[in-house]
Amino acid sequence: MTNCIPLSYQFSKIKNRQIEINFTGGEISSDGGLLLLREADRKLGLTDSLAGLFPDKRDPDRITHSTLTMLKQRIYGIALGYEDLNDHDKLRKCPALQTASDRLEDMASSATLCRFENGVDRNFIVEAHVTIIDKFIESFATPPKELILDFDATDDEVHGHQEGRFYHGYYRHHCFLPLYVFCNKKLLVSYLRTSNQDQAKHAWAILAILVKRFRRSWPGVEIIFRGDSGFCRHMMLDWCDKHGIKYIVGQAQNGRLNKLLESTMEQAKEGYKVSGEKQRYFTEFLYKAGSWRHERKVIGKAEVTQLGENPRYVVTNLEGNSADLYEKMYCARGNMENRIKEQQLELFADRTSCHKWWPNQFRMVLSSLAYILVEYIRDKFLLGTELAAAQVGTIRLKLFKIGAIIIRNTRRVRFLLSSSYPYQHLWGIIAKKLALE
Repeated sequence: MTNCIPLSYQFSKIKNRQIEINFTGGEISSDGGLLLLREADRKLGLTDSLAGLFPDKRDPDRITHSTLTMLKQRIYGIALGYEDLNDHDKLRKCPALQTASDRLEDMASSATLCRFENGVDRNFIVEAHVTIIDKFIESFATPPKELILDFDATDDEVHGHQEGRFYHGYYRHHCFLPLYVFCNKKLLVSYLRTSNQDQAKHAWAILAILVKRFRRSWPGVEIIFRGDSGFCRHMMLDWCDKHGIKYIVGQAQNGRLNKLLESTMEQAKEGYKVSGEKQRYFTEFLYKAGSWRHERKVIGKAEVTQLGENPRYVVTNLEGNSADLYEKMYCARGNMENRIKEQQLELFADRTSCHKWWPNQFRMVLSSLAYILVEYIRDKFLLGTELAAAQVGTIRLKLFKIGAIIIRNTRRVRFLLSSSYPYQHLWGIIAKKLALE
């Protein structure tokens, strides 16, 4: 049998000492902080709840890698920054990921994980979202008085000739058009859609499902629907009025609206002419679009900057000061865009490169589950710390990416984390709190 000699790399000397590098260090991982995710998952019961819902058609006598283990392997891997299935051909041997997934042996290969993803069906995606919403409800110790549901769509550029591939004129490429729903920083829905349809497609049905579920648990909760002008559809607004749902939604500008805002815009223009600084004024008026059954309150923003006039409108049935409703309530939806960026850029929800539709939807769900675990740590254990408002990528870098020597024997598994790790105190606090939860 041929003995392979590990490659060594020689770097420039330091004080006459040669620097030599090779990959023979043994069971060492750069993901030593991963166990925080494992404990968060155990507290939430997230993967345990989902594993039994997966449509596993394999022969039980021939199974080496359980559904639960593969779910953990993929979700934890995404949270750690490994977006590609091919990464797992090496990661499957990582002792940190094995321990977090409750295994001591090699985990699933990329080929096995590919078959796993392609085994998903519509029913599992629906049940996964039911589980996500149930976990959201369980996170409240007392019934909330108010829930603000943020709806938004984004583009997800396709990677080839995939099922559901269409060209989108606004984004100017072939893409999917996923719909996200958040409540503050909590993710509720990540729904993959084709891009050859209206931005608000199925949003009404999803809102109705969410309202029904929340009111079953909390009959007295006030629900506010918030979205940009892509969700200003008369049937949706009529449904909200009928079912006692508050809303604040963007309204696309038109000639009639600009006419109603004209006097306020003149005031803003005059102020800019005098001061040379940006001017912003708010007003409200009743307005009825051609498809609306009745007049609704519209808040108009008359803004003038060095770039010219910038009129904006929102339609709402909320009471309050016009400026506060626009700036504090409506503009707060911008935080949701940060959450979508976390999904797309840091948790790879746009890694929808499978040919078939449902595996791509499954990948979005896997990214969502990774987000839920990280958000659980951020929400429960990072309040009042320097990472309270940190994004997922920062939390990953500072809490999960820790060098560790891992020693395993018949009695225990020991993680010897780097002595020079700079966030030892914070990590220890989180670990203690997780143990006490």
